[in-house]
Amino acid sequence: MNIYLELFLVFLKIGAVSFGGGYGMIALIQQEVTSRGWIESDALWNYIAIAESTPGPIAVNIATFIGSDQAGFLGSLVATTGIVLPAFCVILIIAAVFRNFAKNKYVKAAFDGITPVIWGLIISTGLLLFVKCLYANYNNFDVAGEFNWHALIIFAIVGATMLIYRLVKKKSMPPIATILVSAAAGMVYFI
Repeated sequence: MNIYLELFLVFLKIGAVSFGGGYGMIALIQQEVTSRGWIESDALWNYIAIAESTPGPIAVNIATFIGSDQAGFLGSLVATTGIVLPAFCVILIIAAVFRNFAKNKYVKAAFDGITPVIWGLIISTGLLLFVKCLYANYNNFDVAGEFNWHALIIFAIVGATMLIYRLVKKKSMPPIATILVSAAAGMVYFI
């Protein structure tokens, strides 16, 4: 069998029958690739370690690495396509059904009721992180918490930068720019 077709079919099968995310797929990936002699079990664990430390889903990264190892760049594309295609199809079906389902008055009412709860959860998480960042012992009421003035100054710098950006550009600052400004403020302030 052609290696490209075999890579596609093996990873299509893995993507179609595996549930529980990338870590749930590891056993099946190990069985499939070692039984075909594509890779030794010890080497697979090296791929898994690399896949965990690179951005993206672990199963997709493993499929990409194994595809590349077996058939180069085109092999990585074929293996990656095979492992993501089943999930992609399921999401398309759910999206198509959900569009019609979302028009139901009961479903719409449920989402209208859930929306404020989601906002509350997001706001409470943000406040908790803010307080945790400003006070070293925020949850130990027996010890006086040390206020972190450095964090407050960085919050002020980032907040001012976001406000100036909004006034000048007439739109919100992109999240990646906010992260970069925060990192730069931290480096300047703590170095």
